[in-house]
Amino acid sequence: MGKIKSYPPVKIFTSITYGLNAPLDRIEVELEKKLSPIDSVSNAYLFEKFTTYYRAEMGSNLHKKIVSFQELQPADSLPEIKIATNHIEKEYQKDQKRIVNIDPGYICAAKVVLATTKDYDHRIYLKQGIFGDVHLRFRQGHFQVNEWTYPDYHQREILDYFEGLRQLYLKQLQNWHIEQKNNKQDG
Repeated sequence: MGKIKSYPPVKIFTSITYGLNAPLDRIEVELEKKLSPIDSVSNAYLFEKFTTYYRAEMGSNLHKKIVSFQELQPADSLPEIKIATNHIEKEYQKDQKRIVNIDPGYICAAKVVLATTKDYDHRIYLKQGIFGDVHLRFRQGHFQVNEWTYPDYHQREILDYFEGLRQLYLKQLQNWHIEQKNNKQDG
């Protein structure tokens, strides 16, 4: 029988798809209020180069970037985070259409997990109508895509961003372990 142990905290990020008229500064402030200060931002890229999925709702010339947040969080907080980002999306709607799409996820040593409300055969139900999608796997020193990985996540620039984010996470996790050890000694 395997020994049950607690899971270490993870690093939260959000992928933000937006039109050029979206008030990104205000949206990022909202995200920081709900999560913690932003500590990393990817380069923005033209999202519709990869898909037109959001064009009918959000218009054309959509861009995307990824931001991560300073404080590590429990992995099982992902459903609540997805619900909170959905509320932010709704808050900024115009004419009942989104002007921003915010997809949260987390990174840990082994993988990148995205939160979604859509069920597919490769997704696992978490709770509160939210599923987890293992989008990238860390193998042989690099993140690897899956057959279902979104096309924009195949970009070398995005894979490099996540590999850098993983290094940041591992440093934070090392500090977290030291704090846990010190707390046990003090307690």
